[in-house]
Amino acid sequence: MKAMILAAGKGTRMQPLTRHTPKPLLMAAGKSLIEHQIDRLKVAGITDIVVNVAYLGEKIIQALGDGSELGVGIQYSEEPEPLETAGAISHALPILGEEPFVLVNGDVWCDFPLIELLNQPLGENLGRLLFVANPAFKDHGDFSLEQGKVCQCKPGDEGYTYAGIALLSPTLVADYPERRKIFPLREVFDAAIAQNKLSAQLHHGDWRDIGTVDRLEELRRDLS
Repeated sequence: MKAMILAAGKGTRMQPLTRHTPKPLLMAAGKSLIEHQIDRLKVAGITDIVVNVAYLGEKIIQALGDGSELGVGIQYSEEPEPLETAGAISHALPILGEEPFVLVNGDVWCDFPLIELLNQPLGENLGRLLFVANPAFKDHGDFSLEQGKVCQCKPGDEGYTYAGIALLSPTLVADYPERRKIFPLREVFDAAIAQNKLSAQLHHGDWRDIGTVDRLEELRRDLS
């Protein structure tokens, strides 16, 4: 199985740290954020990894190389500009192939054992998402969950936050009728929800969106 790490964003909210360093290369506990993701993929037995790059992408390529020093094999999906999440997957489809793959955001830290995503086949589902409880910085969740299926939040339903970790079928994006160069994964998820073809599971452990300097400093303190 392959994995894709999303690593092309500009990390605007992390400036000035990201002015000359791409966010996935910011350090915590002696490793970059993206290396922490690679380590978790390795523990799950996944060593064939695709990394999309755009902003300061050459620095990510220089830091990780072909992945051999980290015990994995890395291929790069180079983007002329950030293509958003679904656009990035669409651009990388020739590398990803036709089998389900694990998708992870390069700017999250999570202690979820990724092997649990692989414990059962997708079946008719187009993806299985990982959900977490809504963090303090979010007023409401992204989606709700009913009997293992992802659905839209109803009025008064706090819902859950998508953790930026998923097992996806390439057809989720490849067969999306409004597929284009730049588009977000959220609208593709919405289309799959309308077909009742998106499942999810909850993680109750440690999950963090490293989207601000303060959150990065907190992670550094907690891991030190």
